[in-house]
Amino acid sequence: MPELQQHDTMDDDDTISPAGTAPTREEALLARMGTRMGFVYSAIPVVVFVTANLFLPLAVTLTVALLAGAGLMVFRLVRGERWISAAGSLAGVTIAAAVVALTGSAKNYFMVGIWAYLAGFVITLGSVLLRRPVTGVIWNFVHGGKHPWRTDRKVLRAHIAATLAAAGVLGARFGLQQWLYLNDNTSALGVARVAMGTPLSALVVVVIVWAFRRSSKRLLPKTADAGEGIATPAHKPAE
Repeated sequence: MPELQQHDTMDDDDTISPAGTAPTREEALLARMGTRMGFVYSAIPVVVFVTANLFLPLAVTLTVALLAGAGLMVFRLVRGERWISAAGSLAGVTIAAAVVALTGSAKNYFMVGIWAYLAGFVITLGSVLLRRPVTGVIWNFVHGGKHPWRTDRKVLRAHIAATLAAAGVLGARFGLQQWLYLNDNTSALGVARVAMGTPLSALVVVVIVWAFRRSSKRLLPKTADAGEGIATPAHKPAE
């Protein structure tokens, strides 16, 4: 399944900001999209399912996968994450298991995720062709939706690059995993899902962070905070 999880509790090593500084709004958003723990959460159910499928009947494999998803959800709740985020660990596995149960084919555990990659690829690439790259839309929304980011060529180019990076990863995931799916290679699908998860997602997050910071530097009015060295929005004095 695609990564449904959002990591609400950010450990010190999961933040993007330098040590000693508070993460900005966009950094906090990106941290929830792609922390290392989030990658682990998305990989565990896949590894459990593929491993169990090698040794156990399909019905037992589904049971083991669902138990793993439930256990992961409990673990995340114990760590202090909100219910809606922790439930993502179980929701993805449940949807995938339901598809497998209905079709009777283990490879269909990955079917929904594969088509989600295709949908994401179409959306991201389409947004670039329309010159409204998704990452720019998100940045503008996070900052109140009032910034003319598309009129700044450097900002627009940065978001085109970031959105194309996301489109490239989504397209690559769909292309390879769809090919493995059509060739009935369930074990290789599991390997591909994990291998194309953490490394590629981390790369995309780095590019998006660069585009977000570039946008903030060029478009947000700022004053220097001498105490912490953090740029903060400037405020006009009261009349």
